[in-house]
Amino acid sequence: MQKKWVDMTSQEKREERFKRWLAPPEVKFPTPEAENGYKSRVTRFIDAIKLKEPDRVPVLLPTGSFPIYYAGITLRTAMYDYQALRRAWLKFLHDFEMDTFSGPGEIFPGPVFEKLGYKLFKWPGHGLAADSPTYQFVEDERMKPEDYDTLIKDPSNFMMKKFMPQVLGALEPLSALPPLTALISVPMNYVTGLSRPDVQAVFETLVEVGKDLAEWLKVIEDCEKERIALGLPHSMSGGAEAPFDILGDKLRGTKGILTDMFRRPEKLQEAMERIVPISLEAGIAAANRSGVPISAFALHKGNDTFMSPKQFETFYWPSLKKILLGLIAEGLVPLLFAEGSYEKRLDLITDLPRGTSIWWFEDIDMARAKDVVGKTACIAGNLPASVMRTGTPREVKARCRMLIEVAGKGGGYILAGGAGMDRGNPDNLRAIMEAAKEYGVYRRS
Repeated sequence: MQKKWVDMTSQEKREERFKRWLAPPEVKFPTPEAENGYKSRVTRFIDAIKLKEPDRVPVLLPTGSFPIYYAGITLRTAMYDYQALRRAWLKFLHDFEMDTFSGPGEIFPGPVFEKLGYKLFKWPGHGLAADSPTYQFVEDERMKPEDYDTLIKDPSNFMMKKFMPQVLGALEPLSALPPLTALISVPMNYVTGLSRPDVQAVFETLVEVGKDLAEWLKVIEDCEKERIALGLPHSMSGGAEAPFDILGDKLRGTKGILTDMFRRPEKLQEAMERIVPISLEAGIAAANRSGVPISAFALHKGNDTFMSPKQFETFYWPSLKKILLGLIAEGLVPLLFAEGSYEKRLDLITDLPRGTSIWWFEDIDMARAKDVVGKTACIAGNLPASVMRTGTPREVKARCRMLIEVAGKGGGYILAGGAGMDRGNPDNLRAIMEAAKEYGVYRRS
């Protein structure tokens, strides 16, 4: 009899997830060529994760917002003209060779942001110049020190009454409703709040937002169909975040969380522990929806320049490690994008089971990373964005060759950028694939 999921070991769960990734039951490939190409690409990544030598080094192109500018449009146009967004990504799909494909899902729908009164980002025409090539995250102290207890006691109520009204202006009236726990005893105490005109207006806005999202999601769906037709897999899902980053980025802000490490370390630790299962469940849910077993999240405030090694070991790593081990226990492969320098973290972050994670580095001595982290984890990245933006294709290939020879020895390496390219010479992206095929072959078929 086939084992039930709850009775499987983490290794058995991972193999089941790899099987689904390799042969997704919901996908119908239009041609045998597309199916074979898909399976060979997925196998390439699975081998690298297991610290084996695949047929060649797998590649994650540092695409970023490049398809927008390659198509001759701006970020603002892509945010508001969904058909222009669709054309840009389909053009990119057909004009470039790649091992995986990331669709336009990170080009957020401008009308949705406007109708929701979204305040976590500035974007072109909303806080930034109309021709701005990027978004800008807006950090603020959205949670006061005295709110720690509210967050710890009932995170859902905190998000509804404290956080959401600050970041989604259109939903501010919902803060007047009682906690959802009020439904347990006297439901009418909650539902009578729906009679308020401002609350009703919220739901009318949400209906309009839903219509916009349906149009935007249709573009995502069109790109997905073309991705499948070309035999390209997705490389990662998302959902999980480091608890310290959740608090430091969105709630307390940098100044607030720096202060908390000294003035209220116990409350900070307690709040991070409360967030661990929430972030873990989000990562598992995202992977289950996508069928991709690689659970990726960026690490924002854990790098060498933000905190000391002792602070990292005390405040950042313990709660993050619990999430990583939780993902691994469910058969998932955490992919950690280590933003900034992680030179002083390398010995500590090896504290995970062998062959179960990927460390994607932006700025590191890749030889040392291979020697220290590469013994237990697949490593990726370190192709500088500056080389991609200002270098020649020949210089890009040379840097890729160096990375392959240093980090790719014996397998366990994914060729990737330190950051997205966004704008630059299209031939620099092509040079990455050329380098992988020329210098990164482990075995000839």
